[in-house]
Amino acid sequence: MDPHELSALWSPWRVEYFKAGATPDFLLEAARTTDDAAHLVVARRAHTFLIMNRYPYAVGHLMAVPCRKINDLALLTDAEKLELWELAEHAQTLLRETIRAQGFNVGLNLGKCAGAGVVDHLHLHIVPRWEGDNNFMPVLADTRILPEALDSLYEKLVATRDRLTT
Repeated sequence: MDPHELSALWSPWRVEYFKAGATPDFLLEAARTTDDAAHLVVARRAHTFLIMNRYPYAVGHLMAVPCRKINDLALLTDAEKLELWELAEHAQTLLRETIRAQGFNVGLNLGKCAGAGVVDHLHLHIVPRWEGDNNFMPVLADTRILPEALDSLYEKLVATRDRLTT
């Protein structure tokens, strides 16, 4: 193989991310839905919910989200703040049990310049990590490898949630 020739990895499911007409209020829709599976909502609280990221940084990437569409931490009620962090803890428990996560990146991207993909509805990212999970693909090929489909992982997370609450 010519060292100057590029290789290609195909991930056709990613086209959904780039399609025009994506729902900009998908978090608000998820907050209001009664069909949690269709929106990948893993858990609900009175003021917040836990949802899978459809375009994850890593397999199991979850987000804790207030039901209200707000974009500033100062606008959160005390109940919302508490529930967001409780859901972050719950997410870690689910991910440790379900996919054996060893560590986590947890954080907020507030504002477009900070990397927020959804600027007007804040959400707390919970990204599972594993020892040695960094590899050459993101560095050399700008590609992430996600070994499990969203629907399959959703079913496992919900089963773990249900097992832990009984």
